[in-house]
Amino acid sequence: MTAETERLGTIRVAAALVIGDGGHVLLVRKRGTQAFMQPGGKIEPNEEPLAALVRELREELGLAVAPSVPVYLKRCVAPAANEPGFAVDAEVFRLSVTGAVAPAAEIEEIAWVDPAALPELPLAPLTRDHILPLCLAADHTR
Repeated sequence: MTAETERLGTIRVAAALVIGDGGHVLLVRKRGTQAFMQPGGKIEPNEEPLAALVRELREELGLAVAPSVPVYLKRCVAPAANEPGFAVDAEVFRLSVTGAVAPAAEIEEIAWVDPAALPELPLAPLTRDHILPLCLAADHTR
């Protein structure tokens, strides 16, 4: 954690590095917000991060993901994009998808981006500072 995130309240989330065709990474933008981020969401009390991820992917994108599919990558902490005064404490998982993905629930828009070419989209700090660099450093797009 940085000094900035240590001063903030914390929101526990599960986030997905979703890899699609050609190694593109899926980003989502929630309704009423500006920043694009990883799919996923808040971990409910007594819920395991993997269970939260599977639930959120089904709710947000209509993706039916078996719990054995996502691969745990790491834990990252960053300022929350949509909740001032808070940081997200994210358990990050990787999974690959084929076929169409469509926004559902609170997701207004999706974008498939090339992680090697920083997209000209407003990005959440977790995505910009941790997930996309992680994707490139370890070549998680394969």
